[in-house]
Amino acid sequence: ILDIFHHHNCSMFVLLLFFCAICIFIKGLTVCSVHFGCSSVTQGTVETTTPFPVGNLGQDVVLECKFRTKTGGDSSKDVFISWKKDGLRGLVYQYKNNAAQLQEQNSQFQNRVQLFPDAISGGNASLVLRSVRMEDAGVYRCTVGAPGVLSSVSIDLRVTVYSAPTISKSANGLKAVAPKWYFKPTVTWSDQTGTLLNSSTQFNNVSEGIVQVVSNLTGPLMSTLTYTCIIQNSLIQSVSAVTELRSSYFLTSSSPATLPLQLTGISPLLLYMLAW
Repeated sequence: ILDIFHHHNCSMFVLLLFFCAICIFIKGLTVCSVHFGCSSVTQGTVETTTPFPVGNLGQDVVLECKFRTKTGGDSSKDVFISWKKDGLRGLVYQYKNNAAQLQEQNSQFQNRVQLFPDAISGGNASLVLRSVRMEDAGVYRCTVGAPGVLSSVSIDLRVTVYSAPTISKSANGLKAVAPKWYFKPTVTWSDQTGTLLNSSTQFNNVSEGIVQVVSNLTGPLMSTLTYTCIIQNSLIQSVSAVTELRSSYFLTSSSPATLPLQLTGISPLLLYMLAW
């Protein structure tokens, strides 16, 4: 009987230790979350809604990076923001102690990058890159340290040359002109049923690798139909349409994985342009 009683007490003691250990572990997670920024349900976040932005050569582009502290309040105090580019020495940009810290900035980005200072308090760590160059293409990492958050997000910037095509009437039908494209594209015309139409296209050299696209669709054409011109290369697909030979529309959007064709170091892009 004594042995059974002793065994029962030992089991209860072990069980009690087990529950104490669980309580200490849970308490430790709470302390870790509060004092060290460890992951928890109240942890802040760093994210982007545009992980594959497209830079048009010579124009500005915004690399989006947003963060949210665990409290969701004013994020301007004690914020550290660092932008780096994979494979490149030095920094792209760094923000600390309420000011830019550019002592270690790579010369490629001098006088070409900046944040939105007035928007940092709202959780905006996005970077403006001015006058985009071909060598700017690559993977950028935005790292943010703020109360309750220390994390980063990757943004894959692709750089190309494209322009919105315009469709106008010609003597014998329609003409689509796109002032500049990088990589020589292919051009096709179709009607609203998807039937391919005969056309002629010429490419005028603008500079090395960049061409102007001029494509003509000859008649007879029907004023009640919609005619679509598709200009595309391995990176970009441009769709332009005109209805009733009078009005046309222009719209752009992009997707990182629609075209299957891949080039080394460049992710595929789909860019729809419905010409105005």
